Amino acid sequence: MATVLFSKSPDKSSTSSSAVSLNDMPELGAPVNQRQSIFQRSSRIDKEAIATQASVFDDPSTLEKYYPKQTWENFHRFDPLFRWTWAEESKLVWKLDFRIMAWACIMFMALELDRANILQALTDNFLNDLHLTTDDYNLGNTVFRLSFLCAELPSQLVSKWMGPDRWIPLQICLWSIVAGAQFFLSGRTSFLATRALLGILQGGFIPDIIIYLSYFYKHAELTIRLGFFWTALNTADVLSAVIAMGLLNMRGVAGKAGWRWLFLLEALLTFLIGVLSWLLMPPGPCQTASWFRGKSGWFTEREEKIIVNRVLRDDPSKSDMHNREPVTPRLLWKSLRDYDLWPIYALGLTFMIPMQPQSLYLTLSLKGLGFSRFQSNLLTIPATVLQIFTMLGLTFLAEHLHNLSVVAMLAQIWALPFIIYINVVDTAAVNKWVMFTVITLLLGYPSSHPIQVAWTSRNSNTVRSRTVSAATYNMFVQGCSIISSNVYRADDAPKYHRGNRALLGVVCMNIALYVLTKLYYIWRNKTRDEKWNAMTEEQRLAYLSDPPKEGNKRLDFRFAH
Repeated sequence: MATVLFSKSPDKSSTSSSAVSLNDMPELGAPVNQRQSIFQRSSRIDKEAIATQASVFDDPSTLEKYYPKQTWENFHRFDPLFRWTWAEESKLVWKLDFRIMAWACIMFMALELDRANILQALTDNFLNDLHLTTDDYNLGNTVFRLSFLCAELPSQLVSKWMGPDRWIPLQICLWSIVAGAQFFLSGRTSFLATRALLGILQGGFIPDIIIYLSYFYKHAELTIRLGFFWTALNTADVLSAVIAMGLLNMRGVAGKAGWRWLFLLEALLTFLIGVLSWLLMPPGPCQTASWFRGKSGWFTEREEKIIVNRVLRDDPSKSDMHNREPVTPRLLWKSLRDYDLWPIYALGLTFMIPMQPQSLYLTLSLKGLGFSRFQSNLLTIPATVLQIFTMLGLTFLAEHLHNLSVVAMLAQIWALPFIIYINVVDTAAVNKWVMFTVITLLLGYPSSHPIQVAWTSRNSNTVRSRTVSAATYNMFVQGCSIISSNVYRADDAPKYHRGNRALLGVVCMNIALYVLTKLYYIWRNKTRDEKWNAMTEEQRLAYLSDPPKEGNKRLDFRFAH
């Protein structure tokens, strides 16, 4: 075997005194076989075997090109010769789940409590107390989503400048103050103003936290954990319904309506979460030491090295930018012009429309079916709990089968028979428990949102693009919510025939969109395969050493689909 010099030193300019031959390099771990079918068994892994997977850092011809910048906050823990076992990695991932992921879920619950408790308020004469119509309610939802949408990119840019560990806790505290101020609502103007402020302050939270989580997790791990992340939203909805059953009974306390106490007391809870977030969010894996988290931090030096090296081996582009480095206008414009992400953005604009109108009107629909205020709040729980299991199942299935588009499309296929049902029957003549069951099954659909968020991140392939694409995708999702908020109109009440026909058309269109998205990425990968396979080994090495393009425009990058 020929001897090739490999620099062991962080100083890439010196390759003499610290050079070792490839024969002397530590052994890499065996590649992990990916399941191609749900019926295929997972391969057993020896826990004491080396877990370090092969990457561009193992080839001297590409090492220098991908070596992290010295300005990167985790540079001092990067070591291409570092090795660790599966037992160490598994134990560390559990530790990350407890320290990082669990609190991220709690923060997401805080967001959902303050934005969605209006559904419970509806059951306590909220609209009548403020002299609002259902169209005013639709307008409030539209204003909230539009404000949320407009704040997405600015929030991402502020987060990249300040760091998510500073910006996210500030966001939570600020929106909690506005949420609590809803105690003093007096009419249509104050209602719309608070919805706008809530949207502005909450906008950007979701992509901010996803970028933050990407500092700690590999792509495949992040997809599954985003499934759990979105179950926090469902858990918050269940918690909100349970809390509402108690707090709405405070109507008359101090002469105030129960919904006012609901807004105020839940806002106090989320404000506390915001304060604790200042203490429980470290800037990154190598910056966990503080007076509150301990002088030694949460991770040992070896654990920090495992986190840093395994994440970089999975995606070398994660060291492109410092966690306090802002995105410039030029980089922002470059990211927005990334047409290869547009198919996923298009899915984000339409994928929830078939289900969301029923969700927005759930408590009002239940009261309209003849259920009491208490029953209406209680009966929102089954659909929420069902979706926790279906969403997690869909997310696990996507990662096991490595077929994101087809698995994500299953949510639309799930919804199709229920949308057809509400189009062909006279819902007013159907038994209320039958309608409750149909609505519950429809709203318990397996949401593909976690899959698509991780899909966007995976197909970005640079920190700069990932920062902007996460916000852009979520902007399209808010656009989806704006459309959904205006499907059911007062002039179409109470059966909403026009709105239900529109939902049927959209669900059929969505199925076609998923198929077209998969075909697009297959075509993109095929054209790159043809160019790559036509190159000689020397040409490939030269390309990897100095690629003319970056991110997902690289010839050696393949899109997930």
